[in-house]
Amino acid sequence: MSGPLAGVRILEIGHMLAGPYCGLLLGDLGADVIKIEPPEGDIARKVSPNSIGPHNEYFACLNRNKRSVVIDLASKQGQAQLHALSRSAQALVTNLRPTAIQKLGLTYEALQKINPKLVCVALTGFGLASPYADRPAYDYVIQAMTGVMQLTGEPDAPPTKTGYSAVDNSAGMMGALGLLAKLVEGKGGQIDVAMYDVMLSQLNYIASAWLNFGVKPRRYAHSAHPYMVPAQVFPTHEGWLTLFVTHDDFWRKFSLEAGQPGWIDDPRFATMEARRANREAVVEAIAAVLQQAGARDWMDRLAPLGVVAAEVSSLEHALASEQVRARSMVIEIDTPHGVIRSVGNPLKTSGAQTFAPPPLLGEHNDILLTSGAA
Repeated sequence: MSGPLAGVRILEIGHMLAGPYCGLLLGDLGADVIKIEPPEGDIARKVSPNSIGPHNEYFACLNRNKRSVVIDLASKQGQAQLHALSRSAQALVTNLRPTAIQKLGLTYEALQKINPKLVCVALTGFGLASPYADRPAYDYVIQAMTGVMQLTGEPDAPPTKTGYSAVDNSAGMMGALGLLAKLVEGKGGQIDVAMYDVMLSQLNYIASAWLNFGVKPRRYAHSAHPYMVPAQVFPTHEGWLTLFVTHDDFWRKFSLEAGQPGWIDDPRFATMEARRANREAVVEAIAAVLQQAGARDWMDRLAPLGVVAAEVSSLEHALASEQVRARSMVIEIDTPHGVIRSVGNPLKTSGAQTFAPPPLLGEHNDILLTSGAA
């Protein structure tokens, strides 16, 4: 592998999403990621009904650029193999439950005698030590417990999960950030990332409003922003438009393009403060005007003016866009069983990125579980 992390060896002991996504980001940047799997393999190898040869598409999209070894960490031999690999590694990432992490010796406290410079990253639901530490934690659970579900959806709709695994992916990124921070520091140690904490931190200004001013979070119709108006999705003559007017200069530009110069001086609409105070009137007026054209037409007219506006699109449309092609955000990986297409890495660095196929279960046992541990 080439890249800024070439020469850095990372052990990954995880399953499904958070840990593997953390390892994926690091592997794409050149790290030698060794995925340690139990004899039955990462459960992600069986999640999706779709496969390309032996590669389950769910597993494949999260585990390229890695090598796989099968180790029974509950056995004496498995612990010896873990320690042998730990001696040559710079970091270890795991997203097992805290009890399993402790029992299997996957903490810095347990491994520092083997390698005092090893960075150990634990991605768990509620942290290694907390009142909730041993509770089961999945993306759904954390969204429910932190208020994310309660904040999502239309005001009168049931609590709603985000459309993708926001918690797992965010935790994986935070794990990678913490790992790299410790590597830069040059010291071994423990990184303790709780998915619960990660989501609370991402509720930043919403949480701050409650903590400092007692403003209770609530939902707004059409995904509206609590402070900025207009900043939401609007129905148009054809399709939905996301309109996000952040300051008064953009409001003036939008008003002129919408054929409503009177809005510029209307005391209900002229300033951000006025628009927030008169939210319903502003939204009603805009909704009526936007019915005059389709979402794509409005986007084409407003975007060149600097007004933030975008047609609400589908994933399949986004993946086929010229933006994705220009950014190389769909990659193709050749395998003996066919081409695996996947989403690329958002981190673009100088030099070409290379992408290797996801490993078969235990594919690298013979190479890595020998005395040489290549």
